[in-house]
Amino acid sequence: MDLFEYMNNKAKKESPLASRLRPRTVDEIVGQQHILNKDSLLYRAIKADKLSSLIFYGPPGTGKTTLAKVIANTTSAVFSQVNATCAGKKDMEEIVQSAKNNLAMYGKKTILFVDEIHRFNKSQQDYLLPFVEDGTVILIGATTENPYFEVNGALLSRSIIFELKALGVEDIKELILRAINDTERGLGAYKAAIDDDALEFLAEISSGDARSALNAIELGVLTSDRSEDGIIHITLDVAQECIRKRVVKYDKKGDNHYDVISAFIKSMRGSDPDAAVYYLAKMLYAGEDITFIARRIMICAAEDVSNADPQALVIATSAANAVERLGMPEARIILAQAATYVACAPKSNSAIMAIDEALNVVAHEVDGSVPNHLKDAHYKSAAKLGHGIDYKYAHDYPNHYVKQQYLPDEHVGKVFLNLSDNGYEKNIKEYFEYIKK
Repeated sequence: MDLFEYMNNKAKKESPLASRLRPRTVDEIVGQQHILNKDSLLYRAIKADKLSSLIFYGPPGTGKTTLAKVIANTTSAVFSQVNATCAGKKDMEEIVQSAKNNLAMYGKKTILFVDEIHRFNKSQQDYLLPFVEDGTVILIGATTENPYFEVNGALLSRSIIFELKALGVEDIKELILRAINDTERGLGAYKAAIDDDALEFLAEISSGDARSALNAIELGVLTSDRSEDGIIHITLDVAQECIRKRVVKYDKKGDNHYDVISAFIKSMRGSDPDAAVYYLAKMLYAGEDITFIARRIMICAAEDVSNADPQALVIATSAANAVERLGMPEARIILAQAATYVACAPKSNSAIMAIDEALNVVAHEVDGSVPNHLKDAHYKSAAKLGHGIDYKYAHDYPNHYVKQQYLPDEHVGKVFLNLSDNGYEKNIKEYFEYIKK
């Protein structure tokens, strides 16, 4: 072993745990089974070394660079890597020229991995396009941003997009235990052990970011003293210190979880935006699933605001979409905006009362047949049966309204929707009074 090889091995051993534990083969990758199960296109393509251009999209710590490294370890092609934050056109020109030479002289393809590809401007992306198109390079891009917004449409059309999702709690637990027990690349030589509650805490608080969890456990092992039994014990207190976050009383599988979400909803319903934000913060701090929170805001917007402010559901739904695209920490702002809007909006439960009453009536009705004049008049025997006859077309009448029977005979006069005098529902009531006078 010469000096350079010795120094290289030493550097690898001293590199961060997350880097040392990076999977070397596709079978070592934890999570992402929706794109990496053994029957998947990506798994088979990596194994067979038959890759086309790819774009990996997902939040930090989900394994985008890891996948690229796995491909680098398994492919027979030349593998080049650049980071879009610091690579310029000259770097691209050198890689493309080298790729042309390798293809012409040795018949070897070149895979170009561009980390943070969304950082490339339009002209940089356009430069790569012809070389991706003619096969000079096989492009693999990684991005935390939605590629449909940030990547050249022409590049997208020549690439397969794979969305990586935040790792689950069980996935993070597996990685932490692997890190503690691996004597070759992990922390096995330190003879450490982690308590179950500390393992659960780190897995949940990392919010699907493997790098965050591994950094925390490495810090815990390297800075903790051995106990009398010769083992480094990672307790809940140690885990909290390592990730600099205090455990809050919030059991996502127990009563407290339901108590907090109940208080959150009731605070929005009760028009208390301060309490709503407090309970939102409590859930976010404890690592609650942000999509779960977004769903509850949407439900509250429909159930408790309803048409007193029709915009409430629009904002809540837009917030849910934005939360899925952005993830944390930005999602906290979006959830706060939606929750406070719903809390401040005028309230009405008219829609839920109407549909629940209608469902009850339908469940117990005997007939409930559609009146003949409302039935479809277009099929062949409709006229003979009297369907559609005497129907009054509302737009032919003043105010685009005409009084006629719409409910079945047995329900004539039944009122399901009782509009409140709050917010926009008051306008609806006044409108109805105006057109029906």
